[in-house]
Amino acid sequence: MTKIVLPVIETQRMYLRAPARGDFQAWARVRDCSRAFLEPWEPVWAEDDLTRRAYIARIDRFQLLVREGLGLALFLVERSNEQLLGGITLTNIRRGATQSGTLGYWMGVDFAGRGFMAEAAGATIDFAFDLLKLHRIEAASMPENDRSVRLLKRLGFVPEGLARNYIQVNGRWRDHLLFSLLENDPRQTPSGRARLT
Repeated sequence: MTKIVLPVIETQRMYLRAPARGDFQAWARVRDCSRAFLEPWEPVWAEDDLTRRAYIARIDRFQLLVREGLGLALFLVERSNEQLLGGITLTNIRRGATQSGTLGYWMGVDFAGRGFMAEAAGATIDFAFDLLKLHRIEAASMPENDRSVRLLKRLGFVPEGLARNYIQVNGRWRDHLLFSLLENDPRQTPSGRARLT
């Protein structure tokens, strides 16, 4: 098991940091305002999804992933006003012969389409390859999620095929396009750097 040291990743407009218990209200506000925007692309939200109890349980799961070296979750925070914008995860980290992980992300509706996620994902990818020493990052998107597909291609991800009934999204099994990025593939270079804390 390789323990992960949680980073603060700085970019031109943001910093990415681990979620904290004190972020509950900001997180719940962004998620609640963005519900209609996010629900078509996510698993069904539990009835208590936006409660403090559910949020703390989520933070506890993230911290367990970090302790076991299996992943990390980061919040995207705008530098100019400390606004929580969204989140990004690198999960399912596998070591040994594979050295890979899976990228996931979400963005608040008010901040979508402004390049924040490309900036955050680019910096997270650099962190994964340069500091975590991963060889491969995988991602998946429903074919009709044009924004997500464009983002992955912009970041240099290569389509690898279609996974049938891959993930249950909004209560239905949905096909997903599978993408990968290798450590030596050309990729977007973000205006950011990882600073370990």
